[in-house]
Amino acid sequence: MSLDKQQVNHIAMLARLSVDDDEIDDVVAKLSSIVAFVDQLQTAATDDVLPMAHPMERCQRLRVDAVTEIIDRDRFQKNAPQVSNGFYLVPKVIE
Repeated sequence: MSLDKQQVNHIAMLARLSVDDDEIDDVVAKLSSIVAFVDQLQTAATDDVLPMAHPMERCQRLRVDAVTEIIDRDRFQKNAPQVSNGFYLVPKVIE
């Protein structure tokens, strides 16, 4: 399947991209080759292939989920100009 200029302009509009008139022919050729490659991939026989999460039979090593820092809110809020009930008070900026 090859794309034409109108389709590429429509795709660019949907993607909120601007494509200059002097670049459009190059973009059409490149996108058409990408679509042709995807069409070629669609013809590969995948009926006997089982779905997998990862191509290697390994599990991911994870770190221990432990608390490493203690948040001392009262100490942090000592530098704030105004605090009330653990919240920072700021001037109203939206009417």
